[in-house]
Amino acid sequence: MTEPQEDRQSWLPVALRFPLASFLAALRFLTIVPLAWRCEQDGRFFAASLAWFPVIGLLIGLASASLISCLIPFFPPPVLAMAAIVLLAAVSGCLHLDGLADSGDGLLSARPRERILEIMRDSHTGAMGVIAIVVLLLGKYAALSSLDGPTLLATLIAMPLAGRCAIVLTMACLPYAREGEGLGRLFYSPSSRWAALWALALLAAVLAWGGWRMSLTVFVAVLTTVLLFSLWCRSKIGGATGDTLGAVCELTEMMVAVAMTFGNQGINTP
Repeated sequence: MTEPQEDRQSWLPVALRFPLASFLAALRFLTIVPLAWRCEQDGRFFAASLAWFPVIGLLIGLASASLISCLIPFFPPPVLAMAAIVLLAAVSGCLHLDGLADSGDGLLSARPRERILEIMRDSHTGAMGVIAIVVLLLGKYAALSSLDGPTLLATLIAMPLAGRCAIVLTMACLPYAREGEGLGRLFYSPSSRWAALWALALLAAVLAWGGWRMSLTVFVAVLTTVLLFSLWCRSKIGGATGDTLGAVCELTEMMVAVAMTFGNQGINTP
């Protein structure tokens, strides 16, 4: 495979010229799918792979909904909800849950900016991080276990898509908070806003199949979560980090699930 000639931060030309390489870079980063082919070149395509984040989210959602649909005839809603939560966490290797825990420890610590960033860099999870994970998992469980079969499957498709779109939208809204290199910085580019527009377009196109109620519900949940969390991160640390990007993914998934519980009867009717 030829090395891309464009600057690493110009994601759009590279994503178009090397779609397979940038797609695989995104797939390997966001999931535990064991595809090792050309993995040594992923670093060259991280910025370009941002364009594939919403697509990976959609694929995760479709796969999760397909697997859970096979269990619906055999298990009650609470068991289906638990299985869905475990599946969504496992497919990413708990990457975003780890970011939520680190973000909880830092952002909820009431410390100065530099100390917050140090806490978030620490691999150990404190009480605030544990509380954040427990609240999030309880929120997902409560929401998913209250949905009927068709709405549950529609929600499982929407949650990972919305979560990965939220990552791209947050990157378009916030600068990178840390000085020097960091995992999150590898995905930043001057064209992040174009990636955000593409993410919104894909989200709108997919949700259109579920009808206007589902589209409105998910859009409100995504935009509200991203806006409020971005404002909080800006006030606390001046931007985003890899941990906060993982956190906004998880929080958006939960809020989409919670939002889908409002008037869920007939929510899939156009």
